[in-house]
Amino acid sequence: MFHSRLHSFSRLVISLTLAAGLIALAGGAKAQDKRQNAPGEFDFYVLSLSWSPSFCEEATERGGRPQMQCSGRPYAFVVHGLWPQYENGFPEYCQRPAPRLNRNIVSAMLDLMPAPGLIFNEWDKHGTCSGLDGRNYFETIRKARAAIKIPAEYLDLSQAKTVAPGEVEEAFIKANPGLSTAAVSVTCNRTRLSEVRICLSKDLQFRACEEIERRACRRDQVTMPPIRGG
Repeated sequence: MFHSRLHSFSRLVISLTLAAGLIALAGGAKAQDKRQNAPGEFDFYVLSLSWSPSFCEEATERGGRPQMQCSGRPYAFVVHGLWPQYENGFPEYCQRPAPRLNRNIVSAMLDLMPAPGLIFNEWDKHGTCSGLDGRNYFETIRKARAAIKIPAEYLDLSQAKTVAPGEVEEAFIKANPGLSTAAVSVTCNRTRLSEVRICLSKDLQFRACEEIERRACRRDQVTMPPIRGG
């Protein structure tokens, strides 16, 4: 009798464990967009503009090979990427292996994205999810960047500047009619301003989004290192 009850109890525990596992799996599946990693199937773009002097100071601190964008021409905001997004989450690496990227396209993009490795990585991770071929994807990046006006005070920053993240957002909003606080956010890395991220519809119009706010800078103030050579 005892063994029979023990056996029944064991079966009950196993059943409950399996049920819990299925519920967990269902919850995970629900959290993941049903279109996950289908090229061209997404809701909007995020244009990420990196403050190059911050990147270069951090690269210097890490050591290693000198970065192309950190010598020669002085860079201010450069394009980190144009990222397809879902309302919750984002696709990535939608084609493996990624279609080969023509090196002429890479050369043509160096004025906006001054690092070949960055260009190749952005194509592999994000461009393949756009539903566009390489040439059209990077032409879309160029159009998106052309749609954004950089505030005048950040074009020729010759001295380090301490700013509040909200101050940077407001400067971009003031310089770009139609842009709202719901469509832009600032990220930081330790004490430095890292990026300004702007949400754009598929036809590159400003649009509100909640996704970028989740990774927004929570510091009261951050530093913008001066432009190298500025």
